[in-house]
Amino acid sequence: MRLEGKTAIVTGAGSGFGAGIARAFAREGAEVLAADINGDAAQALAEEIGARHSATDVADGESVRAMAGAALEAWGRIDILVNNAGITHLPAPMEEVSEEDFDRVLAVNVKSIYLTAREIVPAMKHAGQGAILNIASTAGVSPRPRLNWYNASKGWVITATRAMAVELAPSGIRVNALNPVAGETPLLKSFMGEDTPEMRAKFLSTIPLGRFSTPEDMANAALYLCSDEASMVTGVAMEVDGGRCI
Repeated sequence: MRLEGKTAIVTGAGSGFGAGIARAFAREGAEVLAADINGDAAQALAEEIGARHSATDVADGESVRAMAGAALEAWGRIDILVNNAGITHLPAPMEEVSEEDFDRVLAVNVKSIYLTAREIVPAMKHAGQGAILNIASTAGVSPRPRLNWYNASKGWVITATRAMAVELAPSGIRVNALNPVAGETPLLKSFMGEDTPEMRAKFLSTIPLGRFSTPEDMANAALYLCSDEASMVTGVAMEVDGGRCI
């Protein structure tokens, strides 16, 4: 019960890493709000783990405000925020990625962190404590070709995490990030372009431990960084990547 008595919002909780994190947080005693643009997926996950849910578009200010408002109305405070929702564009030469895809990647991966901070940081400051976890990527550290604008968005997340950590530390708020390698999530096919045994083998050849990351891997790291065990840890971008960035 490492999060007993804590309240937590997890975005992108309807599947993949977000679902794994939400399950682990609930199992460890937290009251969880599972948010996802796919409201049905968020509801199904919430019913499974005994959590609240919210159909939330993290790239839309009004939607994020409603999500935060629902959490504050229910709990009176927000102890933990996990900015997990994210998307990518299909692999392509940088100059061939459409403006629409570029805008969507930046809105979901970048603007969402601004929007959640705008709505939730004031409540954390008022409480004098809080933990924010941003899900970045190894792509922000060691970029893969043909995913240029996705790489750039995740590099922004890492820099934003460090900037947030420095600014919010005097208010008792810790901010960290996780850098996963590609995992068994709905985004895997988009990263690879096509899901074939040959493409999987090519990806796995770049990961020294020889496997993709799993929702459980991410959940275990998130549990640590969002728990009181990590009370002296802020501004860290922890790689959960099987050695990919060595």
